[in-house]
Amino acid sequence: MSNRLPKLIAFDLDYTLWDFWIDTHITPPLNQDVCGAVTDAEGNDVVFYRDVPQILHRLRAAGVIIAACSRTSATKLAREALSLIQVPLKAGDKQGPSTAAIKFFDQLEIYPRSKEVHFKALHEKTSLPYSEMLFFDDEIRNANVDVELGVTFILVENGLDDRTFERGLKEWRRRHPVEVTEDASGTA
Repeated sequence: MSNRLPKLIAFDLDYTLWDFWIDTHITPPLNQDVCGAVTDAEGNDVVFYRDVPQILHRLRAAGVIIAACSRTSATKLAREALSLIQVPLKAGDKQGPSTAAIKFFDQLEIYPRSKEVHFKALHEKTSLPYSEMLFFDDEIRNANVDVELGVTFILVENGLDDRTFERGLKEWRRRHPVEVTEDASGTA
């Protein structure tokens, strides 16, 4: 089985990376305590789902371009949340500071437009074909990027976790198998 990864993996934010709609469930201003925990004005936690930090570390280590694609109208608040949420060290690392989540994202498409517009912008900025893109989102209506553009879409039903992430990789690999070519000696 191949371990090949897409060149770009994109994530929706609301109910995909965190368990709220940033534009309706979170009340500014956001506050970060001395330990790095982030809350809104009403004391609601602003955190990623449990498996998200290690998924981000894994993708960063593999050199995959990481994108956030959100159609929220609360663009400033979403970016602020990504700037304040701290991603702890990679599992097994003993030293070093946590990292602001926003530093893991190479591309930010956070504005109230369709996901098709977001992916067209990613394609233009990165020059990557849509076939090298994998997208995780909690809203089935955004599966149109699969049909219209050829981006592999994976529905996230209960927040991104390792199982859903692996299911997405498996589906992308199924759709884009590695071509085995023979060299001059006739061996693969």
